[in-house]
Amino acid sequence: MTRTIPLPPVDRRGFLAASLLSAGVLGFDASLAFAETPGGGAVPINAFIRIDAQNRVTIGAKNPEIGQGIRTMLPMLIAEELDVTWDQVTIEQTLADDKIYGLQVAGGSTATPNNWLPMRQVGAAARAMILAAAAQAWDVDAATLTTHAGTVAHAASNRTAPYAAFARGAAMQTAPDLTNVVLKAPAHFTIIGQSKPGVDTPKIVTGKPLFGIDVDLPGMIYAAMVKAPTHGGTLITHDDSAAKAVKGVIAIVALNSGQVPAGKCDTLAVVADSWWTAKQARGLIAATWDDAALRGFSTAGYERAAAATLGKTPEADLFNAGDVTAALASAAKVVTADYSYPFLAHGTLEPQNCTARWTGGKLEIWAPTQNPGGGRKETAAMLGLNAEDLTIHMTRIGGGFGRRLMNDYMVMAGQIARAVPGRPIKLLFDRTDDLRNDYYRPAGWHRFTAGLDAQGALVAFKDHFVTFGSDGKPARAAEMSAHEFPGPVVPHVHYGATYMPTNLMTGWLRAPTSNAMGFVFQGFLDEVAAAAGLDLPELMRRTLGAPRDLPAEKGRPMLHTGRARGVIDAVCKLAGWTGAKPAAGTGRGFGFYFSHRGYFAEVVDITMVDPTTVRVDKVWVVGDVGSQIINPVNARHQVQGGVIDGIAQALIGQKIEQVDGAITAENFHQFPLMRIDGAPRDIAVEFLVTDFPPTGLGEPSLPPVVPALANAIAAATGKRLRSLPLQLT
Repeated sequence: MTRTIPLPPVDRRGFLAASLLSAGVLGFDASLAFAETPGGGAVPINAFIRIDAQNRVTIGAKNPEIGQGIRTMLPMLIAEELDVTWDQVTIEQTLADDKIYGLQVAGGSTATPNNWLPMRQVGAAARAMILAAAAQAWDVDAATLTTHAGTVAHAASNRTAPYAAFARGAAMQTAPDLTNVVLKAPAHFTIIGQSKPGVDTPKIVTGKPLFGIDVDLPGMIYAAMVKAPTHGGTLITHDDSAAKAVKGVIAIVALNSGQVPAGKCDTLAVVADSWWTAKQARGLIAATWDDAALRGFSTAGYERAAAATLGKTPEADLFNAGDVTAALASAAKVVTADYSYPFLAHGTLEPQNCTARWTGGKLEIWAPTQNPGGGRKETAAMLGLNAEDLTIHMTRIGGGFGRRLMNDYMVMAGQIARAVPGRPIKLLFDRTDDLRNDYYRPAGWHRFTAGLDAQGALVAFKDHFVTFGSDGKPARAAEMSAHEFPGPVVPHVHYGATYMPTNLMTGWLRAPTSNAMGFVFQGFLDEVAAAAGLDLPELMRRTLGAPRDLPAEKGRPMLHTGRARGVIDAVCKLAGWTGAKPAAGTGRGFGFYFSHRGYFAEVVDITMVDPTTVRVDKVWVVGDVGSQIINPVNARHQVQGGVIDGIAQALIGQKIEQVDGAITAENFHQFPLMRIDGAPRDIAVEFLVTDFPPTGLGEPSLPPVVPALANAIAAATGKRLRSLPLQLT
């Protein structure tokens, strides 16, 4: 079966209209641009591709690189259709400019579905332009020419020549319509589907400067910040005289981080000749904050309010089908349980940072941002600039996980640069700044009730979801899908939600919403399966039913039950799942989840080292992300990384706590990251190749491992842990 997932519209001019007769290729980083030189310099074929006299091909990577391998993968698509060899290719990061390159964002596992066709079309169009130039030079029909490994051949006259021989002529050709270019059949791929190491890996392991925190420019100065301890607090007064007296301090600038109303300030930046000087001087500032109304928010308060709310009628209806009250009243068995999960920080190893320089009323930025377009818009608005007045260099990102979709560091760095013009200024958060000024994954509480008929079939399902929001709407990243499984396949369903206030900024964390929903829904369904006398894979099979597309909300992909069944069956076979009771002191658990267009099922094996200590021995993973795994080694690594992230969220005590309106965490001893000795000994990964368009891999392997681990602990200990992090006491 073939199905088309709509892609963003392809702008032909946006991909191919380069200033071919001017100096440099449109859109490449200014430090990497080139000028025409006597004897034949590199020639831009389009905004992504240039070819030099040695037949080396430079390909621009347009999306932010956060460790997901996109700087390697997207150029692979171009190189494949350009028909060059991988060892001919050099990859360079482009500037951020969505008018040239289209959407440039790292988030939501969207890079593959958004770029699978457009990037291939870019390469195919350039190849067509080279063929047209060769046909003119040799006075032959372009249809009689072939290409291979960066060369053009004309069999009838036994002529061959490298692409470089036709680069200048190709640059003068009219760009073809991208929708009509001929693409390779998968059987002819020589790069796509082959494992390629990350292009930055040698530099990373040898400590070369790649990341935003590494930016070093002549004359650079530094900024450290003092921010309101309570989210949303604003500055009333401050005394900075002692800080200004510190040798090396250049300025102290009041800022709006973009998180408080216009005209207010919630941050003070100390600018100095070194970051250490700025950090030391900021401790000398005496500030008072308008935050009295915000100090009442706390973790303990949220928990009390949620407990009192769960038993009430939800304020918002998310999904209704049938008559769930009557169905539960007549059910042969009723199962109920409460599940919850905490606020989480992103914990990026590279703390937030941004370098900016204000010159002549324009701003140049070097930023590790996942969303440069959003940062451009927000920064320009704060400074009263036109978007075109910002030049944005995308540095490699030392961990994003969704945190760097938000661009407060860009907004603040821009304001500092304008206040201290002419010199590059680097704003750098320390670890405490980072943990206390995050956009947190929202906490949530669920009260589930399920009804089974006499045959063990799931006939009724109810969830009251309590989380954060206002005016009857969820806060950012606190949403729950109205069609969360198993809702669409159960005859009688009610999903309702109630939203509580918070002063915390919330945001997307890797596998947003799914990282929480996977745990609560699959954990509870494991309990329902036990009540039905089944294991969870079998309950899932029976509940999924015949292969079909389930209803989807606007903007969300639909779940296909056949694909779900495919990965469930495959992982059970891979892991040798029988549903049998595990040996004493061990446990085995299963989890499935569909998110970001990816279908993943996982089995976790654990050993109880002692009554409160869990060791994860092995995880089996099967995923279905469509018809093509573009870079297999990177795909496997992304899946393994997602699994490890999920285990960290579940097992090692990750949570963010709030007291008197402020976050308490200072460093990783209060928000631990996974250590090598805590990671699974083995993560086995297999992919099902199906006849669907290829999709992303950054998020969908994470959600299933969390419930699979919880279900394994229940199998090993008989104790059902319904709150994250999973703690046996």
